[in-house]
Amino acid sequence: MELLETFWSEIVNFFGIRNLFQILNTGDFSSFLTYDGIVAIIQPILPLLLMLEFIMGMVHKKPHTKVYQTIFLIYVFNRFIGRFIAIAMTTICIGLFQKFAPFQTSMTWYWFVYGYIVWELAHFIYHYLGHKVRLFWCLHATHHTPEEMNLSVAHAHFFLEAPYADFIRTTICILFGVHPALLFVIMFVDGTYGTFIHAGENLMKDARLGFLNKLILTPSHHRVHHARNPLYIDTNYCNLLNIWDKIFNTYQEEKKDIDIEYGITRKINSGNFIEVYFGEFISLIKDVAKAPGLKNKLAYIFFPPGWNHSGQHNTAKMIRDAYKTETQKK
Repeated sequence: MELLETFWSEIVNFFGIRNLFQILNTGDFSSFLTYDGIVAIIQPILPLLLMLEFIMGMVHKKPHTKVYQTIFLIYVFNRFIGRFIAIAMTTICIGLFQKFAPFQTSMTWYWFVYGYIVWELAHFIYHYLGHKVRLFWCLHATHHTPEEMNLSVAHAHFFLEAPYADFIRTTICILFGVHPALLFVIMFVDGTYGTFIHAGENLMKDARLGFLNKLILTPSHHRVHHARNPLYIDTNYCNLLNIWDKIFNTYQEEKKDIDIEYGITRKINSGNFIEVYFGEFISLIKDVAKAPGLKNKLAYIFFPPGWNHSGQHNTAKMIRDAYKTETQKK
């Protein structure tokens, strides 16, 4: 009986319907006009879209079975680990750094815009480092291993990536004066949209969203980010606002004549949980073990993926630059 209750609780948590049920049970429908009520309405939308996307995949005979299977194992594994390791990184960073902020924002629309721009900068920095520092890539790579795109990919993360990301994002936001209450609102909006941009072709064939493709980062942009094509690799680090990608020259639109190839450049069995979850760590450990001298060992840890002590580097920047140079010659 306890096992069934646990199973039901996990289902309720996944679909985000607990708060919705609680409000419906009270009969106080005016609660839906509050922040908590709005969150309760929005939370179940994306899990339901995920189920619709899965069904559409079965209809179109493109079920992405391997992707769903592996990500389900990742989700279960992360939930299990989470019962024993609880790192409240956001709370820790607020306590440590809020006193150093030169000013404090408030809950107004203009401070929300300011806070979101700062949040996107913080997200850009965390995400950029996650691709450019090999140790951090080991934390982030699990998210990039699926060779198809769908909403379940939003759940594919190594369990230590969240505290690493939250340390960077929260610290920057708090030091820039973003009030914790405003930060939590921004995190909810960003988390919801960050899941949505993983919508795959089964749910949304053309993900450019019309004119919005020029104003914000759409699912089309994020498909580019998850691609291993030479032109697309290591681009579009932002989540919603594309200003920082444009400022730092990492912005890339989807080309109609280039079919997206999802996944990472290292050959793996994307249906193997161990390879997907621990593969980059195993590869890093092997490289460090064979590297001559402490300097080279540290370089493998902190230099970009693709760096090699032999000088035969194959980093993402080199791959993309070589492709663009070759294209310009044609």
